[in-house]
Amino acid sequence: MRHIRFTDHVRTKIAVLNAHGFPVTEDMVRLSLRSPDRVEPARGIRKLAQKALDATHVLRVVYVEAGQDILVITLYPGRRTRYEKDPV
Repeated sequence: MRHIRFTDHVRTKIAVLNAHGFPVTEDMVRLSLRSPDRVEPARGIRKLAQKALDATHVLRVVYVEAGQDILVITLYPGRRTRYEKDPV
């Protein structure tokens, strides 16, 4: 199993989302990476994993695979209606 590392930016982003009433944990991010609903290419070598959180929201996680590690670059919540329109 690959080791998942978080940047300081990601940890700050999780804290900000929680402060604004949108609960996200590192375990939720890990689950999104280990069992995504979909994965799509992002800019350059980055990839984006998406996982449904509830009936209306998804968690989108931007990451890079570096050898045996996965480095999480950023994450953001989104509305399912926006990101689940077209299958990849």
